Amino acid sequence: MKTVVIIPAFNEEDSIGKVIEHIPAAFRSDVIVADNGSTDATARSARACNATVVSAPRRGYGSACLAGIAEARKRAPDLYVFLDGDYSDYPEDIAGIVDHLIKRNLDLVIGSRTSGLADPGALLPQAIFGNWLSTTLMAWRYGYRFTDLGPFRAIRAPALERIQMRDPDYGWTMEMQVKALRYGLLVGETPVRYRKRIGKSKITGTIKGSVSAGVKILWILARYSGPVAPETKT
Repeated sequence: MKTVVIIPAFNEEDSIGKVIEHIPAAFRSDVIVADNGSTDATARSARACNATVVSAPRRGYGSACLAGIAEARKRAPDLYVFLDGDYSDYPEDIAGIVDHLIKRNLDLVIGSRTSGLADPGALLPQAIFGNWLSTTLMAWRYGYRFTDLGPFRAIRAPALERIQMRDPDYGWTMEMQVKALRYGLLVGETPVRYRKRIGKSKITGTIKGSVSAGVKILWILARYSGPVAPETKT
């Protein structure tokens, strides 16, 4: 399958090269770094690793992902992979996520940090609580229990087009998972490894970011709480 890897990044000059270099060779030919207004050498470091860099000047995680998708569409991929640029994810695990999606014929696979191997302290307490709250509310509404809102994920191109992602900031991962359940996509998870990021989290690393993310999670669930599509299964 033709796969494009999208990496949203904001001031990740110390880590972005490591992320790209550890992407398995089979997936490294189409890597897009969406530079979310970095004030450091993130873009230059990414280009030095032969990644395509696109500008996403409107600040926000979702905004960066949307800019990456817009660029990726020009290449007509079959599959999109998303991971963070701070080297907290293990890029080597891309193969396992994609393999899980293909073998089980799924539309969306989340790389689950909570069911995988996370280094002590890699997941901050507010992130752990936010995951629990979000996945519990989704299970209550839709009957399917994710274990994580982790950013490391793969989704088929037709599925991504169908759910029409829109959120420009904190609600991106939640929106994708809620819409996947609402529209009856075939979803699943696979364990991934997780380590302490290089640098500070732009969301859960601050009180303002954590509160804003929590509010957006509840807003996303309320907005997309329409009828449950009957085909959803793992």
